[in-house]
Amino acid sequence: MTAIEFNHKLLSLEEGLSRFALKLTSDKEEAKDLLQESLLKALVYKEHFAENTNMRAWTFTIMKNTFFNNYRQNSRLNSVFDSSTIMINHKKDTMHILPDSIYQAREISQIIENLEDMFKVPFVLHTEGYKYKEISEKLNLNLGTVKSRIFHARKKLMLAIEK
Repeated sequence: MTAIEFNHKLLSLEEGLSRFALKLTSDKEEAKDLLQESLLKALVYKEHFAENTNMRAWTFTIMKNTFFNNYRQNSRLNSVFDSSTIMINHKKDTMHILPDSIYQAREISQIIENLEDMFKVPFVLHTEGYKYKEISEKLNLNLGTVKSRIFHARKKLMLAIEK
């Protein structure tokens, strides 16, 4: 498929993508931004498009993934961390902290603090919202090692909580 054919097919999907973006965001301006970002990604990664496959599904998937990635990033930015390193989405009007939950958070925080560093560091980074790959790069570890250590940290945490 030539670049002109690709661009023509991509532009023919613009109206449907625009409706889908509005459905995802529920805001006209955000939908326009999402559409623009998705079309740009489709153009940048057009060499990854396999000919004789469904271009509509490919571009809609790009849009959906872009929306979810942006949502995750915005959630991370709009979150606060209390001293126990447990993530809480900050909503002023609806946030009620019960005394029991404060005590439980302290207990969990203490259990996490008692983990060996090789398990604690990747686990804490993961609870802070870092992705496995980011943790892997930051700690200079293999991706599988990071996943394994986070898994074992969760397992140790659950066993300690059950006691």
